[in-house]
Amino acid sequence: MSDADVDADLGGEVKLGSMLFTLVEPHRGHEVAYNRWYERDHFYAGCMVGPWLFAGRRWVATRALKDLRTGTRPDLFGEPGGGSYLAVYWVIDGRHDDHFDWGLRQVKWLHANDRMFAERDHVHTLLYRFDGMTDPTDTVPPELALDHPYRGLVATITEGDGNVMGLGFRPVPLAADAPVTQQGLDDLDRRTMTLTFLDHEPTAADMPDAPNVLWSAAFIPTIPGTDIYTDQLW
Repeated sequence: MSDADVDADLGGEVKLGSMLFTLVEPHRGHEVAYNRWYERDHFYAGCMVGPWLFAGRRWVATRALKDLRTGTRPDLFGEPGGGSYLAVYWVIDGRHDDHFDWGLRQVKWLHANDRMFAERDHVHTLLYRFDGMTDPTDTVPPELALDHPYRGLVATITEGDGNVMGLGFRPVPLAADAPVTQQGLDDLDRRTMTLTFLDHEPTAADMPDAPNVLWSAAFIPTIPGTDIYTDQLW
């Protein structure tokens, strides 16, 4: 495909269409090894080199941030407090199937070639379609949210229509042969994921407490090339 074909296919402007949200817990004693494997290998080989994926960022929840978690279902994804590392990726609108068809093949290839990391648990890995921007005061376009130097992120799952300010997403079931074990995937059609990006590190005041909030968790960005926070997870 030529550059002109790509530009015509995108209508001249990149638009956010869907998200990959993957929340993982490294096994105790393997925090540093996991962090290095993900940031130096899997972040790129498993996602960023794929077609039609145009942005990605990693986040971490320290023990102090886990203590801020709210919601009526703290065990929605298994053990309350699980999920120390979060990776979020953006996929171009209209190219969801193209990218994730590649992604499924790629992760199987990585498994077959011993490029995965066994000492970790998937807490919640799912695809979400972008549903709109619910915070009219935020001037950063959604497409640039993962590149903007935000200092915090709050991810919230609500039952029914969301009432949380941020970027709204609707869950998409994984393929039947996706090589991950899932928690909390019941009633997907009634759930909304909202990502709220912050210009400061999250505090208790940033955590939603509405009755329809099932689970809400705060994160800060990892610092690539360092092992900072690996000793603050528990």
